[in-house]
Amino acid sequence: MTPMLSFENINVAIAGAPVLRNVTFALKPGASAALIGRNGAGKTTTVRTITKLGIARAFQIPQLFLDQTVMENMLMAAASLKGHPSGLKALSSLPEASEMERLLDLVGVKSYAERKARELPEGQRKLVDIALALALKPKLLLMDEPTSGVASSEKLGIMDILTTALAKEKVTSVFVEHDMDMVERYANRVAVWNMGKIQKVGTPAEVLADPKVREQVIGI
Repeated sequence: MTPMLSFENINVAIAGAPVLRNVTFALKPGASAALIGRNGAGKTTTVRTITKLGIARAFQIPQLFLDQTVMENMLMAAASLKGHPSGLKALSSLPEASEMERLLDLVGVKSYAERKARELPEGQRKLVDIALALALKPKLLLMDEPTSGVASSEKLGIMDILTTALAKEKVTSVFVEHDMDMVERYANRVAVWNMGKIQKVGTPAEVLADPKVREQVIGI
């Protein structure tokens, strides 16, 4: 099977200091892969390095136009993808409006469509950010700590919605995560970063049971 994502021998240095060292990784279509490791291990640098055509990205802090409505945010994404005029008056007549509404419904925030983005709780902003990424029709979505800043009581609900939406849209996903309960629950592939290198790749069960990973990365 042709990999959805594949890169070999990536090296990145910042201010002369190595951050990624000969990193090689491949991911099959349909996977939900978690990148884990201590702060500074190279996870986010990897995500930044591989972001390119055909890959959408959702950030730790949702990248929304806070003074515009949720639907206006969605229509601006559609306009940028299709090359439509992006003035606010022109947005309301875009033929993609019904598709943007479908995506908002898919992630459970359709009821917020006419609310300004700044009025939404953090969890709903995260979901709108995912809908924006899906509006770009990616085959692969990169997420940097998708539930960062969300109340603990809401995290599982957000991730349930998110993973269901990605599966329905047939989008392969890679997410950076520090919460091992989330990794175990939502990933089917895990790559462990340690000092700029991939230390281990496997299923959550294989990786989280590895004594070296538990000691050096998870800190157990």
